[in-house]
Amino acid sequence: MLSASVTSKENVSTAAEVEYVKNGDSLLAIILPASFRVPGIRFFTPNDFSQQLACMCHPAGKVILPHVHNPVPRQVQYTLEVLLIKYGKVRVDFYNLNEQYLESRILFTGDVILLAAGGHGFEMLEETEMIEVKQGPYAGEEDKRRFEGISSESVRFR
Repeated sequence: MLSASVTSKENVSTAAEVEYVKNGDSLLAIILPASFRVPGIRFFTPNDFSQQLACMCHPAGKVILPHVHNPVPRQVQYTLEVLLIKYGKVRVDFYNLNEQYLESRILFTGDVILLAAGGHGFEMLEETEMIEVKQGPYAGEEDKRRFEGISSESVRFR
């Protein structure tokens, strides 16, 4: 189900649904609002994504058995990244692969976003601290192509 995050007076997302930001058939991002709560384990990414995103909500006393991950050969073509907004307010601007601006979203404290395709840029609307997780090994500047973004006056929200 697609839904948009809604701003509350506390500057946190109030929509409980995960948002899938798309450009045609291309999945650009998955936004998991801080308020999302569903018991158990729920994966949001397709099995073939090189970065997986899930939410785990368990009651006190739930035990996850110790385990070791087996070596499995994988091939990564594009870098996918996950951002956790520890605190603050961030505008995310989405672009297609031709660097054309598409639309924007606002992320709030506790929100998580997986950036899967296309381009993206950010503006901190408040003092913000984020955690970034992405695949390695790090390829330096070969990993990305930078370009001019839009002005604040050109921002569009869906």
